[in-house]
Amino acid sequence: MNYRSLSHLSQLSNECAGKIPQDVDLVVGIPRSGMLVASIIALKQNLPLTDLYSFLRNDDLKKGSTRTYKHADLIKPRDARKVLLVDDSIATAKSMHAALDQVRAVYQGEVVTLAAFAEKNNRHLVDMYLELVEQPRVFEWNIMHHPFMGQACLDIDGVLCLDPTQEQNDDGPNYRAFLSGTRPLFIPSLKVAHLVTSRLEKYRPETEEWLQRNGVRYGTLHMLDLPSAEERQRLKIHQKFKAEVYARYPQARLFVESEEWQAIEIMRLSGKPVYCIETNELYVPGQMHNLKASALRKSHSLKEKVVAKAKAKLARWMPVVHSKS
Repeated sequence: MNYRSLSHLSQLSNECAGKIPQDVDLVVGIPRSGMLVASIIALKQNLPLTDLYSFLRNDDLKKGSTRTYKHADLIKPRDARKVLLVDDSIATAKSMHAALDQVRAVYQGEVVTLAAFAEKNNRHLVDMYLELVEQPRVFEWNIMHHPFMGQACLDIDGVLCLDPTQEQNDDGPNYRAFLSGTRPLFIPSLKVAHLVTSRLEKYRPETEEWLQRNGVRYGTLHMLDLPSAEERQRLKIHQKFKAEVYARYPQARLFVESEEWQAIEIMRLSGKPVYCIETNELYVPGQMHNLKASALRKSHSLKEKVVAKAKAKLARWMPVVHSKS
């Protein structure tokens, strides 16, 4: 699976700045994802920007007052002599060609088409591309709404909703209140194959009610069948449980995890790709992240040892209270 992040896209726009024709007057983005790429290019090239539908209506170009724009005297988009029509990627190029037909129906100037990401077999369908990225591929800006969700496992806390605070995470009334009222974060627009959480099984009713209320569609909800959060912490089973569920289903192609160290461990234990919300990275077995994984595991282990030693020293200095018989 090939993955590209916003950071990669920004870096790519720097590397490919010389590819943008110098005589382009206006950048036109194809909503919605194309606007992301178009905005980056327009900002870095200091060019006017508009979206496809504003261009078709010939709406006045909008610009801020804190910088001097190239072609600042351009008011009506169709007065541009040459426009750059931009989308984030192409597969069949149907969206690009439909947009191009619409533009040419109302515009007499020159149109250059650009896709940030193309493939070897379709690169000829646009005038320009920034990088060849083959299928299967997924981007940071569409991962939660990609068809992969139908074959994915998702964590809940830190992905679909906020993580509980230390005060909320009491395995009691505060935690139940959190489960009922926590704020949504990234809700997929498609049905997810599996939700895999280290929440305890006893909290299934509150979890299912929140998921339904917030429009999360899913196949199976996997929860830890343990008596208490204390027991879960003692067993240190979070990532092991998630990796076992992920590995159990051969058709599951992606796991979305909130925390970096858990993401890397799930990848290592399952042998399958894991996307991390915290870092916006896709960890894939066999890639250079394995070096980072080893360092991260050692760091996490060291942190646990330091905390354990601190607690042991504190216990020695704390006064012992004897109960009266």
